[in-house]
Amino acid sequence: MAKLSSINKNERRKKLVKQYAGKYARLKAIADDTSNDEGERLMARLKMAELPRNANPTRVRNRCEVTGRPRAYYRKFGLARVMLRQLATRGMIPGLTKSSW
Repeated sequence: MAKLSSINKNERRKKLVKQYAGKYARLKAIADDTSNDEGERLMARLKMAELPRNANPTRVRNRCEVTGRPRAYYRKFGLARVMLRQLATRGMIPGLTKSSW
């Protein structure tokens, strides 16, 4: 199980990303639009730099919903490989069975 502080920190990051998502998307669109002049694009980049660092969506870490493990995460299930295997052998995940031969 991951440290509770790491899990909580990631949850705070998710909240900030959600809070600043609209503003971040608008500024990013302006900064990436090559039809705008360089000054306008630069101002958009500077305004993006003023946003909180944790408002950037890339700072959110995918973690297992059950254990909080950050590695070996399967997006389709929202679980780490360890929990995926345990729940699959118990038959807790619909449509998923552990193969044996």
